Amino acid sequence: MMVQTSRVAKAARRTAITFARTIPIVLGVLALASLVTAAIPPHSISRMLPMESVLGPVFGAMVGSVAAGHPVTSYVLAGELMSAGASLATITALVVSWVTVGIVHLPAEAAILGTRFALWRNAISFILAIVMAYVVAALVPAIS
Repeated sequence: MMVQTSRVAKAARRTAITFARTIPIVLGVLALASLVTAAIPPHSISRMLPMESVLGPVFGAMVGSVAAGHPVTSYVLAGELMSAGASLATITALVVSWVTVGIVHLPAEAAILGTRFALWRNAISFILAIVMAYVVAALVPAIS
């Protein structure tokens, strides 16, 4: 029974050390995200996107990838874009990439999970956000 206790204590100690090393990285990313959110208001994002374009989803995914802030903000922005006349594919790509791709927090993710994993996860998420945007845009008119 003593062997189990020492293993548990060793695992708890390792976890605490890893957690302590992670906190400064996470705080730095949160500070950077706050700066980016303050510097780029949502209405300026809506002016950057092409409203009706075949490449709209690509631009939407790019903006969503570098966007920082709470994911709920992406839904507010989506509503603004919808009322401004943006395509459903562009809006879908922006929202999906906002939630799944994170260029701002990529350094923290790489430090915690590994650079190769972080880059691959973000690249795959970016591509799938664009694919999902085209699929949603193709399926929604068929459903309505």
